[in-house]
Amino acid sequence: MNMMLEQIKGKLVVSCQALANEPLHSPFIMSRMALAAQQGGAAGIRANSVVDIEAIKTQVDLPIIGIIKRDYAGSEVFITATLREVDELMTASPEMIALDATQRPRPAGETLAALVTQIRERYPQVLLMADIASVEDAVVAAELGFDCIGTTLYGYTAASAGHKLAENDCAFLRAVLNAVTQPVIAEGNVDTPELAARCLELGAHAVVVGGAITRPQQIAARFAAAIAQQGANRT
Repeated sequence: MNMMLEQIKGKLVVSCQALANEPLHSPFIMSRMALAAQQGGAAGIRANSVVDIEAIKTQVDLPIIGIIKRDYAGSEVFITATLREVDELMTASPEMIALDATQRPRPAGETLAALVTQIRERYPQVLLMADIASVEDAVVAAELGFDCIGTTLYGYTAASAGHKLAENDCAFLRAVLNAVTQPVIAEGNVDTPELAARCLELGAHAVVVGGAITRPQQIAARFAAAIAQQGANRT
C-alpha cells in the first residue's frame, strides 16, 4: 500500500476549505486551520486550490488531498473536473488528488476514463481519489484504477439529494465497501466523532471531516437551530 494511504489508515483527515463567499476564505487562515487540525490529531488534510495548499504546506507536514472547485457551463461536475485543474494542482505537489468520479456529464463531453488515462500518463506519481455518489460510481472508479474511493458526493447530487451517510447505520458506506476492494474513505456529512468512529468500525480506510470542524458558520448554525427549537418547545 502507498505510503500516504498507510499514513491515514484508521485515522482522521480534516478538510480545510473556505470558498470565496465564506468568512474564513484566506490561504493564511486555512494554513492555520490545518495546523490546528494537526495539533488535534489529524493525519492528513484535504484542501481546495493551489494557494491554500501552498500555504498549508508552510505550516504542516501532513499529506494533502488536493482539489480545485471550478464551475463549468453545461456540467454539474466541479471538483477537479478537467486536466486543467490537475495541471494546476501539481504545481503544489499534493500527494493525492481527488476528482468527481460520478457518472454525470463532464465539461466539454470528456469521459472520466479519458481523464484518468491522461493523469496517469502525465503524473504517474500522484494518487487519485474518486469522489462518488452511488455504488455504480464506486464500481466504475474501481475498474478505472483509482487508488481510493470516497463517499464525498453522496447526498450532494440530484440522484442522491436528501440522503446522508449516517442513515440506516451507514448503509451506503457498507454497500460501497462490499462493492469494491480499493480503500474506501468515508466523507460527506460526517458531523460527529461518534459517526467518524462508526465509519472506521465498519471498515472505512479513513474518515474525512470538514464542516463539523472547519466551518464555524455551520457549527454556529447548528447550535443556534437547537437553541431556537428549545425556545419553540417552551412556548
